[in-house]
Formats: sequence, C-alpha cells, structure tokens
Amino acid sequence: MTTTSAVFLAADEAALVGFGARLAAAATRGLVIALCGGLGMGKTTLARGFIQESGHRGAVKSPTYTLVEPYQTTAWRVYHFDLYRLGDPEELEFMGIRDYFTDDAICLVEWPERGESVLPPADLTINIEREGSGRRLLVIASSVLGKSVLAQMQVN
Repeated sequence: MTTTSAVFLAADEAALVGFGARLAAAATRGLVIALCGGLGMGKTTLARGFIQESGHRGAVKSPTYTLVEPYQTTAWRVYHFDLYRLGDPEELEFMGIRDYFTDDAICLVEWPERGESVLPPADLTINIEREGSGRRLLVIASSVLGKSVLAQMQVN
C-alpha cells in the first residue's frame, strides 16, 4: 500500500496540544500512532492533547519509566507508550505488548524505533522537527485506517 502524507505546523506548545486534540477528534478505535522526534520535540505534549481531547480529565504524564500509561477515556482506551528507556525490544514481549494493540484501543508510541521488531506497523507516523521556534509535523499514513484519519484532519 502506498503512503499518504501531509505537513502541519505548530507555532508553540499550545498549538502542539491543539494538534493532538485535532488528531483525537479524527481518530477511531484500533489506531496505532508512532510519535517520532528527538528529545524535547513535543511527543508527550502532543499525546497530552490527544488524551485530554479523548475525555481524560487528569494529568497526562510521560511513561518514560513505566513504558506504558493506560487511560480509559469517555471515547476509548488509550495506551501511551514511551520506549526511550527500552533496553531490548524483547522486553516488550515479556510485558505482554500484543495485549495492548487491540481493535478497541488506540496506541500512541513514542520512540517506536526502539521496539521496531516487535511492534505492529503504525497506521500514522508523526515526525516532529524544530521549525523556527515552533514545530513541523510530517504525518505519514500507511494504512487504510491511517489515510482515513489523515483525510479527516485535512477537512477540519
């Protein structure tokens, strides 16, 4: 399947949260989103906007040390992964990684390249890079589901 992509700009942290909310508004169950970018690029900030827009009314913390934070929102279950400290992709097998990637959940994965051999393919990959004082987000849709979500984001 061919990929489809689009570029979005976020001028500041609030815009990055807003982008996450916009993504959540277009999302659907079963979606796997890979969040890529260097340290401090805003992956967790984007995830916070997504999770809060999905209906979570509490703090959204980075799962850097726990590897995954689950959220039961009003819309669906969201699993937020941060694989930065993952020593070996096989560790994901021991934590039952496949149990998280279900048709009724949405998975946001920071540092997906660290679990590449074990994780399912992403429907959407979001590459975040510095653009002046803001961020440039390259969104790549690699599945029918991903393309549908990206098309919905471009309409809204």
